[in-house]
This record gives sequence, structure tokens and C-alpha cells, in this order.
Amino acid sequence: MADAAEQIFASVRNAAQRGAPLYLQLKKSIEDAVHAGIIGPGDALPSERDIALKADVSRVTVRKAVQDLVRGGILVQRHGSGTFVAPRVERVEQSLSLLTSFTEDMARRGMTVRSTWLDRGIYPPSPDEMMVLGLSSKEFVARVSRLRIANDTPLAIERASLSATALPDPAAVGSSLYAALEKTGNRPVRAVQRISAANLGEADARLLDVPAGSASLNIERISYLASGKVIEFTRSIYRGDAYDFVAELRLSGRADNAGAAA
Repeated sequence: MADAAEQIFASVRNAAQRGAPLYLQLKKSIEDAVHAGIIGPGDALPSERDIALKADVSRVTVRKAVQDLVRGGILVQRHGSGTFVAPRVERVEQSLSLLTSFTEDMARRGMTVRSTWLDRGIYPPSPDEMMVLGLSSKEFVARVSRLRIANDTPLAIERASLSATALPDPAAVGSSLYAALEKTGNRPVRAVQRISAANLGEADARLLDVPAGSASLNIERISYLASGKVIEFTRSIYRGDAYDFVAELRLSGRADNAGAAA
């Protein structure tokens, strides 16, 4: 790392373009080194003091550059250990036109999937759950919450709610909620999803192994049986640096008109 450090920080020390703020020059130098593979995922950066000496800048400048890179997901800081290049995350592309489970999505990509259970239980319903699932205050809701992990990278937090009559034993759910629902004839056939951008709070960021404030994609999904009855109300949080959602769009009426002309 000593030779790499000299290569990274010399450009800042010898920079002729002093018009740009030094912390931006330092930030770019580190970022370029990561993208060029000079330093790779898991590599430790020198201490704040050493960087300041090698780049001939103040420690305040170093701190500001590093903090920007941590917020951008390029670096990670671990208390008591130091600053490291963040693990490289393979982006996942998911279609918005198919109603599939996380397990099915990852299996199609040949990825190894596992979950860490956060909650599996029966509870009195919240006002939102009562409204969406059509429950009375005397009925109960089954909640299934878990951290979804693919190839050892935490990708999403899923928090699903269902009527306790549809899922009387949440603890019996294995790797796939939809597989469990299919056994009882309660697998949904369609869903409506609402996607929004957000910044992760500390608790969710810790679960997803990213800095607090990192970008996330939040999806609220209401799923239906063939009868039209709501069966599932799920709120999921996906890592913004790992997921791309793709939808196919068609120009209304153009395909139909072309077919009629033919």
C-alpha cells in the first residue's frame, strides 16, 4: 500500500491546478485510484495523519474528502479499525412487469440466497394493515420480516404483512414466502407497487451494511388473489447502489393500429 499511497497522493501534492478546493482534488485522486484498481475492495487507507503528510494538506481537508467518499459509498469506516475501500456490489436488474419472489429472482441469476429473520409472528394489526388488508380491530396479522442476502451481500429488507387466517404460522415460512402461500392456494397473481427514493436511517443502514444516509429504493406492494382479494402488504427497502428496476413501456394505441393496418 505504501507505493500505491505515494502514487495516489503525489498528484494532490504536486497539483498545478490550485483553483479547485484541495479536498475535491484529494477526493478525486482516491476515487480515481479505486476505479483504476490501484486500491481494491477491502484495502485499508492510510491514517488521516499519514494522508495529510503524503498529500501535503491539512487533516481537516483529509477528513472532508473521506467523509464525502463514505457518503458516496466508495469508502467505509469501521470504528476502531480505520477506513477501507467499500466492497464492490454487483448490480441486480429486476423487471417490474413480473410478480416474482426475491428467491426466484436471485435463483434465475445463479446467485446464492439466504435470509436473516428479523421477525416472524402474529400481532394486532396497525391502522395501515387494517385498511389495506381489510381487517377488523379484532383480527390478527402475520408479520414476516427479513434481511435478504445474495452472494453474501445484503440487498434488501422485506417486511410483509398478511391476514393471520392466510398465514397462521409465520414461523413455518422457509426460504420463500410465495412458496409457502402457494401450498395453501394463497399465492398472489397480481400486485400494485409504489416506488419511492429515500435515504437510509441508521438501523436499516446497519442491516444493509452501508453508511447511514445512503440512497435506497423503497417499494410498497399490495398483492391480490385471482378473486381480487388483497393477500399481502409488503414494504421493502432496497440498496440504491445494488438495484435497477426495469419496466417495458409501449406507446398507447400504436401497436394496435399497426396490427389493424396489416
